[in-house]
Amino acid sequence: QVQLVESGGGLVQSGGSLRLSCTASRPISSHFVMGWHRQAPGKERELVASITSSGSITLPDFAKGRFTISRDHATDTVTLQMNYLKPEDTAVYFCNAYNHYDETLQYWGPGTPVTVSS
Repeated sequence: QVQLVESGGGLVQSGGSLRLSCTASRPISSHFVMGWHRQAPGKERELVASITSSGSITLPDFAKGRFTISRDHATDTVTLQMNYLKPEDTAVYFCNAYNHYDETLQYWGPGTPVTVSS
């Protein structure tokens, strides 16, 4: 079983930046896609960013131009850099890792809260 340990959430003013990091408790196969999702109160969980082992990145429209994602294979860490944060980015952010060839094999972190004040 792999545990995902998240860090970096907190409170920031609108327009500010935060960096979230997530490290796996043991080596992650290159078959795994790593990334971040978020869930705001009363809303469904949504993808924020993901990255494959080869560096292919998926970003939804709301993240483009503001968020970047990177992955360090040596430490099995995925980092989400969030800039120009808005109040609507307020949510609990969850680290995720899933097997590209079998999406039923996936892991989730416990979540880290991000609050953006206006």
